[in-house]
Amino acid sequence: MACCGGGLCCQCCCNEGDTRTPEELTILGETREVEDEILPRKAYESLDYDRCINEPFLEVLEGLDNKKARKYEAIKWILVFAIGVSTGLVSFGVVYASEVVLKRGHGTNTAVAVKRLIPVAAGSGIPEIKSYLNGVKIPGIVRLRTFICKVTGVLFAVAGGLFVGKEGPMIHSGAILGAGLPQFQSITFKKIRFHFPHFRSDRDKRDFVSAGAAAGVAAAFGAPIGGTLFSLEEGSSFWNQTLTWKVLFCSMSATFTLNFFRSGINFNKWGSFQLPGLLNFGEFKCVDGDKTCHLWTAVDLAFFVLVGVAGGLLGALFNCINKRLTKYRMRNVHPKARFIRVLESLLVCMVTTLVIFVASVTLGECRDLVSTNNNTSTQEVNSTIRRFFCYNNTYNDMATLFFNPQEVAIHQLFHQNATFSPVTLLLFFVLYFFLSCWTYGVSVPSGLFVPSLLCGASLGRLVANVLKINFHMQVYAGTFALIGAAAFLGGVVRMTISLTVILIESTNEITYGLPIMITLMVAKWTGDFFNKGIYDIHIHLKGVPLLEWETEVEMDKLTASDIMEPNLTYVYPHTRIQSLVSILRTTIYHAFPVVTENRDNEKEFMKGNILISNNIRFKKSSVLTRAGEQRRRCQSMKSYPSSELRNVCDEQTAVEPAEEGQDILQQMLERRHVPYPNLYPDQSPSEEWTMEERFRPLTFHGLILRSQLVNLLICGVCYAENQSSASQTRLSHSEMTEDYPRFPDIHDLDLALLNPRMIVDVTPYMNPCPYTVSPNTHVSQVFNLFRTMGLRHLPVVNAVGEIVGIITRHNLTHEFLVAKLRQHYITI
Repeated sequence: MACCGGGLCCQCCCNEGDTRTPEELTILGETREVEDEILPRKAYESLDYDRCINEPFLEVLEGLDNKKARKYEAIKWILVFAIGVSTGLVSFGVVYASEVVLKRGHGTNTAVAVKRLIPVAAGSGIPEIKSYLNGVKIPGIVRLRTFICKVTGVLFAVAGGLFVGKEGPMIHSGAILGAGLPQFQSITFKKIRFHFPHFRSDRDKRDFVSAGAAAGVAAAFGAPIGGTLFSLEEGSSFWNQTLTWKVLFCSMSATFTLNFFRSGINFNKWGSFQLPGLLNFGEFKCVDGDKTCHLWTAVDLAFFVLVGVAGGLLGALFNCINKRLTKYRMRNVHPKARFIRVLESLLVCMVTTLVIFVASVTLGECRDLVSTNNNTSTQEVNSTIRRFFCYNNTYNDMATLFFNPQEVAIHQLFHQNATFSPVTLLLFFVLYFFLSCWTYGVSVPSGLFVPSLLCGASLGRLVANVLKINFHMQVYAGTFALIGAAAFLGGVVRMTISLTVILIESTNEITYGLPIMITLMVAKWTGDFFNKGIYDIHIHLKGVPLLEWETEVEMDKLTASDIMEPNLTYVYPHTRIQSLVSILRTTIYHAFPVVTENRDNEKEFMKGNILISNNIRFKKSSVLTRAGEQRRRCQSMKSYPSSELRNVCDEQTAVEPAEEGQDILQQMLERRHVPYPNLYPDQSPSEEWTMEERFRPLTFHGLILRSQLVNLLICGVCYAENQSSASQTRLSHSEMTEDYPRFPDIHDLDLALLNPRMIVDVTPYMNPCPYTVSPNTHVSQVFNLFRTMGLRHLPVVNAVGEIVGIITRHNLTHEFLVAKLRQHYITI
């Protein structure tokens, strides 16, 4: 791997096209060296955005009228507004608290101490929130204590001088507020618990988290529209018009809340709204009276494209180096004691401080203070320059960049002409590039937006200086600094639509729309040639099963039967408690198909066994025939006053006797259907079972979740053999969702309180109408249905209503599909 030292690093160590996961190698029978092995995938739990339309839910719908529906919708809008206001207030608090901490001299030690409490609070949090909105549940990511440690940690990290930004953690903090406020309870603080049974589902929680994440972007950059597009582009797999309005309203609330308080305190003009976000790019304009000055021209577009290519290459190099650092940390730092992480963070802080001081002393150039463009006052310039061992009336240009807050340094690169020499800009870019790459991933809450913008702005300003000095071109240096910032940030994070709008809103200059969009597109295309964006890389390293927007074209060579899991663990409509406990204790599945078996001699099985009799009766009542449906419709049409309808029904009923319809129904129930040959496993799971017994045809009736089964057992929902199933206790929808999102575990259940011979009727609580696909459905159709609808489980049901397999998120990951496709080629 020595090739990582040169400019071709991205091509040799970042190209992931030939990378194979351990799962692929197991299927293909190959081995790999330990150094090159992808980190193991963790068993993350998926979120379920699909509603469970069971009987308790239908009871809620029956009691819901238009008045109550409007009431719940009004509550949602109030909560969305509260999330936006809270996010704005938190952002305002972080800004001024960081200034206080910076003046008092506290540093990163406190940030590291906070980080030791909650490891998940490290980093920007954007990869975790992106995974959550994609449908993956990451433990502790939206907890209240994570929020406290995130806000406190980024406060001291920024004040301590690390090359990190507070914008990314603000996005994570907004998402936590969105997840927590509508629940009216806290797991961290048990006493915070109000009786509010609404919005207790992954679907509602996902919508509020989307709004909170967008509010975080809006507060950070003063870009409410950009925040809405960020939540759409980077996270949510399911979107609709109503959610768009709520997210935009939440973003607007966050922006104007932060603007109100910052403008009131800074300018003592409450209600003036002059500071929209945490990061202010300032106003881009030429000097009054200078007719030769233009913000940008058509000729500059060619240079913008070149800057985009450079930003994409440097962003790919940044991601490549950071990926290797993160792998090293995950293998050698994270498994050890937590104080090792503290030592690493302290080491980064010490090295950063040393580099800043030494570079300012030895590499800085003392320059005379010259006039700037008129949109930057002389008093403002004098307050931001740093003399640092320079004589009177001169300043140290390197120290001016390093010893100012990052936002101030970005503003200087955008608006102060002839302030920095080309050599200083080049050295500053190199040092800042490697230090920020090393810092991102240490055990402190850290953002990447502002460091990337500052690094790219210095690159763009360097290009402008070269064009002015060496080629004598009349260019606006601030525009090139902005384009360079966009190019490098786009090359690192690979965002296009949302980042374009964010930068346009931050600059408040719509004429920059075209050059920024072209630069970001070129940077993304260039970087994608070598590796993925930084957030996708960290998601992959953590083993999160993220689903992309769409599958590759060649994946359509596979069908649902090729990727599904045929070995099913299922339950019957009426099941004994001992069987349920055994299934729940010996499996880790989160959902179970509710099925009935197809047997030749069902009448013999029904004799003397109430449990089997109840299951077969339920199956017969669930089978819908054309004759039975026609009889039902005729019975309903007989109530019409028209004599013609009654006569038609009488004639059709006379032609088709009840006995004949019953015979057809019995024949359908007693038919045996041979399973698909390609679904057979290599070996039978039990030596005592034949293949047909192991894969006996199963009529599919619905899905029931693990949490629902455990809840039924804890609440004692069951009936005895000598009783009717109607005698078992009925639970309401609020009782079923009371413990959301921390449902009890089966191992917490006291088995001494249960009678193992009792029977549980699960049919009222299962989802009888989940989304299903045919075994012959192409993978692209399966993928689009699963991702768009935010599913957790997708049963595969054949033409006669028998379940032949089930598809989960794991079966649709890129690694799994690639392995199955290669297996498909080998079979051919």
